[in-house]
Amino acid sequence: MIQLLVSRIIGLVPLLLIVSFLTFGMLHMVPGDVRDRILGTDATAEQYEALGEKLGLNDPIVVQYARWLFNAVQGDLGTSAYNSQKVTDAVLDTLPVTLSLTLGGMFVAILIGVPAGVYAGLHRGSYIDRAAVLIATIGQSLPNFWVAMLLVIPLGLIWQVVPATGFVSPSDSITEWIKSITVASIALGTSASAALARQTRGAIIDVLRQDYIRTARSKGLSREVVTFKHALKNASVPVITTIGFQVNGLLGGALIVEQIFGLHGFGSLAIDAVRTQNMPMMQGVVIMGTLVIVLVNIGVDIAYGFVNPKVRSS
Repeated sequence: MIQLLVSRIIGLVPLLLIVSFLTFGMLHMVPGDVRDRILGTDATAEQYEALGEKLGLNDPIVVQYARWLFNAVQGDLGTSAYNSQKVTDAVLDTLPVTLSLTLGGMFVAILIGVPAGVYAGLHRGSYIDRAAVLIATIGQSLPNFWVAMLLVIPLGLIWQVVPATGFVSPSDSITEWIKSITVASIALGTSASAALARQTRGAIIDVLRQDYIRTARSKGLSREVVTFKHALKNASVPVITTIGFQVNGLLGGALIVEQIFGLHGFGSLAIDAVRTQNMPMMQGVVIMGTLVIVLVNIGVDIAYGFVNPKVRSS
């Protein structure tokens, strides 16, 4: 397990280097210049040149990338082109919002999807199974932002059960933090729970056909023992894979849902950076987003090791 974890972490370094280099190069190919937005059309050539020198834009792109990389390995992702705000500070301030929504959405997905998939798989062909498949198909078809708008009106505006907008840090109040992400998490988790239920159902059905399940039953083991001790553990591998994919999808969905609930998270930071052509901020957003996704994939690999001894031994 330790060898697996070390190999994944070592592989993270070249991946981040490649992503940072490609991102840096592509951002400099985007039409327009941030100096035009800051100075306007009435700026003199001297002002234009001075701002370029201040932002480091007058140097060759290779020099700019080397300087950025040298600072990045020390934890400094640069400074915003429009103010003195550090990119690292901006990312660390907004990332907890997006991660809270993602984890909340995944909690909802697992809470609903896994039990529904297991029950449907154990009762294949029944009316409950067919209803679960139908509901899961509909749930996968519903866009997260549309579900969010449907939920925020009755729960947040009419009944005022939970706040319609705003985010409360868990360090301030756990209860208020849960309330602030409840509706958004349900909206995010709807589609993910449907996908998880379908995958869990298929995995359970496939495992129940295996010879070792029939052997366990022939030994007189109860249905509960066969299900929870043998079937669920072996069916969890494809389910864990689906969870990993859904977490990555929820990260992207959270960027849109944040706009509906007025949450200043990672998505708002990314959108503002793109709209204003704030290259240091865009670079930081891409790098941190890549890092989060890779860490999620490493977590999936670790989970594989717990349920599959072959992964630990390899």
